[in-house]
Amino acid sequence: MLGFKFIKADPTTYLMAFRNGKPVREGIGLSHFYYAPATNLVAVPMSSREQPFIFEKVTADFQTVTVQGQVSFRVKEPQKTAAMLNFGIKADGKTYESEDPQKLAPRVVAAIEVLVQRIVQELKLTEVILGAAHLAENILVGLKRNQEIAQLGVEILGASVLKVKPTPETARALEARAREAILREADEAIFERRRSAVENERSIKQSELDTEVAVEEKKRLIRETQMEAEASVRRKKHELSKADMESNISLEDRRQAFVKINAENTRTLAEADAHRIAAVVKSLESADPRIVQVIAATGMDPAQLIAQAFGGLAERAEHIGQLNVSPDLLQTLLGRDPASLSATNEAGKRKEK
Repeated sequence: MLGFKFIKADPTTYLMAFRNGKPVREGIGLSHFYYAPATNLVAVPMSSREQPFIFEKVTADFQTVTVQGQVSFRVKEPQKTAAMLNFGIKADGKTYESEDPQKLAPRVVAAIEVLVQRIVQELKLTEVILGAAHLAENILVGLKRNQEIAQLGVEILGASVLKVKPTPETARALEARAREAILREADEAIFERRRSAVENERSIKQSELDTEVAVEEKKRLIRETQMEAEASVRRKKHELSKADMESNISLEDRRQAFVKINAENTRTLAEADAHRIAAVVKSLESADPRIVQVIAATGMDPAQLIAQAFGGLAERAEHIGQLNVSPDLLQTLLGRDPASLSATNEAGKRKEK
């Protein structure tokens, strides 16, 4: 009424009231009565915004890529923003007088596009595709250093690159190259597995050969040990046989020496007996034969004495007229039994007949 109106700003809107070109009241979420014919109202939203972007750029190797992302920002210094863009409100207190408030986000996106163009032109296709996180980081750093953004009073909260996509033909080529690389790696893996299997097989064969060589070496050592033992036994037998031979030779030598000594002793004894007999004979040469006979008869057997007596009778047979010898005497002299003597006589008579 009478041109006075009331305006109530949102908690995220910075409201400024100008009269005669000078701010009379300003603040966030301000409620204000104002005189509409003489007051200009400026409302700058300070809430955070998210603005998507998508660009087609050419890389350093002349490949077209599509960079798709999103940036979040908010107005930090509304006075600077109001000075650069027209955020004035119409008399109804609801709509803006111009389209400048809608130009804030495109100006931020334009700054991003400039940064993306500069970054992408310095990188190759694969580097851009694989470096999305690096690209987003560079965009964020570039926006925070951008003078135009600072003059607009805008604070960049974050920037992200959601996708970096090449053209379909390039994508197929990259897929083919990647597929070939994967297949080549698969072939290399198969080759490596086969090579490893061959190497393992060779190691197993080598181990088996080493085992066989070790076994043969053990066998050879055993044979050599056995041969050495047999040779040692033969040497010992040879030494024993040689010792036995030497012992036999020594025994034979001792036997020969004993025989020789025994022969010498026997010869010495024989010579001593001969000398003794010769001495006895020499001493008996001058003795009476009858004395010698008496001496010889000393200790004789009665039969021998009788035989010697008959010998004496025979020597003097010319002086004996008649000599009677009874059978009993003869039997006694012969030492025979009368029964056996009679049997002998009967046998002699039958034989004569």
